[in-house]
Amino acid sequence: MPAYSHPASRLTADSLHAGYDAKRILQGVDIAVAEGQLTVLLGPNGSGKSTLLKTLARTLTPSGGHVYLDGKDIHRSNTREVAQRLGILPQGPIAPEGLSVKQLVGMGRFPHQGFWKKDPQQDANAIAEAMAYMHVTEFADRDVEALSGGQRQRCWIAMVLAQQTDLILLDEPTTFLDLKVQVELLALLSRLAHDHGRTLLLVLHDLNLAAAYADHLVMMRDGQIVISGTPSDVFTAANLKRVFDLDAHILRDPASGSPVCVPFTSATLQAAL
Repeated sequence: MPAYSHPASRLTADSLHAGYDAKRILQGVDIAVAEGQLTVLLGPNGSGKSTLLKTLARTLTPSGGHVYLDGKDIHRSNTREVAQRLGILPQGPIAPEGLSVKQLVGMGRFPHQGFWKKDPQQDANAIAEAMAYMHVTEFADRDVEALSGGQRQRCWIAMVLAQQTDLILLDEPTTFLDLKVQVELLALLSRLAHDHGRTLLLVLHDLNLAAAYADHLVMMRDGQIVISGTPSDVFTAANLKRVFDLDAHILRDPASGSPVCVPFTSATLQAAL
């Protein structure tokens, strides 16, 4: 995969308000997604993480504010052009019955295909490269639904990689996966940013994995961004209490220096009283 330069943020939002029906979720959110880095959205359930991701990806129209991709309002841009520059994987995607891994990954090429514009060799190369990077080449001819949860998730991410976009948005890509599989997947995604210049924005629930792999953390609560910055700056006991109402110690990983959250036990809380 080629390396990319890291210009000023290509994906930004200004005073975003969004929600569902009459319920407003986002309350005037401003964000600039850091180029060539892995950014993680954190927050309690209902804080607006997935709503923000959907609005940034053009799958949810804001009631106020704007999202800009390369300086243009993404919600007024052509759908195919946006899909050629930005890829998204929502929560819990479901493959059509009987679809093989290679066919699923090939769906990532749709934005680059048209009635008069097709390049079979370019498509084949992109599909092969994406499957190889996500280590699913050996499953190419197998039914997607016959694979394990971790294998299926790697296939879905390979589909997004086959789009060959610089910007990738993933909504809870590690949910319901074993810890070892989560770590392996986040390591692959981290290398996409650091070794191949991709810009990634992820929604995660695991606080310690987010702190270990993110270059940039964004903490949300009640539809607003409370604080953002590097894990060292953001991942503090005070911020965890403020955002998650969680009492915890913050330690440092002796090998990486990453902050680690250790929640208070009931015994610890009683001793503090």
